[in-house]
Amino acid sequence: MKISQLLGGEENRISFEVFPPKTDDKFDSIKAATEAIAALHPAFMSVTYGAGGGTSRYTLDIAKNIESSYGVPSLAHLTCVNSTKETVRERIRDIVDVGIHNIMALRGDLTPEMAGKDRSDWDYTHAVELIYDIKQIDSDLCIGAACYPEVHPESANQKEDIIHLREKVDAGADFLTTQMFFDNNLFYNFLYKIREAGITCPVIPGIMPITNAGQVKRAVELSGSFMPQRFKSLVDAFGNNPEAMSLAGIIYATDQIIDLYANGINFVHVYSMNKPNVARAILNNLSEIVTL
Repeated sequence: MKISQLLGGEENRISFEVFPPKTDDKFDSIKAATEAIAALHPAFMSVTYGAGGGTSRYTLDIAKNIESSYGVPSLAHLTCVNSTKETVRERIRDIVDVGIHNIMALRGDLTPEMAGKDRSDWDYTHAVELIYDIKQIDSDLCIGAACYPEVHPESANQKEDIIHLREKVDAGADFLTTQMFFDNNLFYNFLYKIREAGITCPVIPGIMPITNAGQVKRAVELSGSFMPQRFKSLVDAFGNNPEAMSLAGIIYATDQIIDLYANGINFVHVYSMNKPNVARAILNNLSEIVTL
């Protein structure tokens, strides 16, 4: 099923992101974790790539298993950083051949080695080029793209960032998923601005449950996310108590999700970090609110 067919309804829905293993020896344990999340029957599950496409050979295996064994629509991430057009074409063909209809089109993170290199001769330098090619190769695929409520780290300002976001949508993106945020007002303000800019496709907010204090630094490094004082106080109070921090982080994420639903946002994407217990706890908190 195409994800675009799931969006726009009046029911409150939830989806989860998982990631594939980096090495062969971790495959079975991570596959089991993704299966435990799939067994919760979310609206869909997305499966990421590693930096520079490093885990790309596992992405399709996990995504295919989720869809074929559990009936959960899969969103296979596809990055184009340092890839050739031929490589991208082959990966799209592989995705289609296993019956997956949804692709999350991303440039991908630059590894430290890539960051300092001249990229002028690369086939792809931005996600918009990948989106355009996917649409040309198979116009029937449903394409997702990323957006940044707090501005892409490489954009000069939000106005410029929204201009580039409009280019992604014009190139063929069917829906957008946001980077994580911890203050819902940032999302509401961003949504207002992109609607004013003529971007009308569905936007799925992305929520990251922070269940240990070590995740805070990583989240800031990855996305530059603003940490509200309310959240900082939570980490200060419970960060040294793993069980308490896990519970508090799940409740904070649940509160964000409930607020989004209450304000007419009917679809939320949760960055699960391959933790079935976290996904299950959030769903238990939302048992009378979310539709599975």
